Amino acid sequence: MKFTTLVSATALAVASTAFVGAAQARDQVQVAGSSTVLPYASIVAEAFGENTDFPTPVVESGGSSAGLKRFCEGVGENTIDVANASRKIREKEIKACAEAGVKDIIEVRIGYDGIVFASQKDGPAFTAFQPEDVFNALGAKVLVDGKIVDNPYNNWAEFNADLPDVGIAAFIPGTKHGTREVFEEKVLAVGCEKTGALQAMIDSGMSEDDAEDACIDVRADGKSTDIDGDYTETLARIDSNPNGIGVFGLAFYENNQDKLKVATMGGIAPSTATIASGEYPVSRPLYFYIKKAHIGVIPGLKEYAQFFIADEIAGPQGPLAQYGLVSDPELAAVQASVEAEETMK
Repeated sequence: MKFTTLVSATALAVASTAFVGAAQARDQVQVAGSSTVLPYASIVAEAFGENTDFPTPVVESGGSSAGLKRFCEGVGENTIDVANASRKIREKEIKACAEAGVKDIIEVRIGYDGIVFASQKDGPAFTAFQPEDVFNALGAKVLVDGKIVDNPYNNWAEFNADLPDVGIAAFIPGTKHGTREVFEEKVLAVGCEKTGALQAMIDSGMSEDDAEDACIDVRADGKSTDIDGDYTETLARIDSNPNGIGVFGLAFYENNQDKLKVATMGGIAPSTATIASGEYPVSRPLYFYIKKAHIGVIPGLKEYAQFFIADEIAGPQGPLAQYGLVSDPELAAVQASVEAEETMK
């Protein structure tokens, strides 16, 4: 793959203007945020440093919420330039950004990723799940004999005889991870509705909003553990618990198939093909956000963004696809948006 052609085609002159109150701008792009986007951003940062005259960007993890919080601290060389996120920025975060002076934000969708459910390669036969299974295992309140009760289940086979008769031990993304929202929306909420629990909650007198919130409430009796670190921490928990089920990004699983096996969800195996087609039900877009005020001040910032989403990098035949990213079908439109420095409305 030739990156130098790409660089010469997209290189832009870097303005010499400085931030108000800053004597001299940084010469290195700084990025933080989603642990899901981290491996992709790290690949791009290394290639960018090797194939351009700009320094290699500094890429840190910490989770989508933590990255966006840092992003919204303000404008200036002491703040990060880019926030990676495995979810869209929230309205309250946009407001926090604006209050701190970050008023022009460029949203860049890099592609799509799937959330997979994986376990020890040689562990129990966790090979097929439905959203109902995950909800019954992890929901704080579930439907049993027509009544909503505190979750009584200890083993998977108690509510589905086709699942292994082993204790429930799940390791799921903590609430600061963008992955958590997708897990709640596309697995717990769907399972709650399919089991009839959502309707039973409404029939019992709960408002629809309260019932929907209750559907994504996770049990707190030790059967489910929030993981606030990155996927390596989840993997470590699985390594030490043969019955454990972990929630991972597709790319992380694909790079750890020597240790993990993956389950289907709704009868569909997760893969770049099934995510691209929309068949696999638990997938989401991935993003990064740029401070427009830093473009032309931090050397290489716009060039980094353009490099990241170039066909040679984020296209179907690029290195990110080889690592598990599903290329955005509207990649050309994303490229045009970055070229024009279009900000969020």
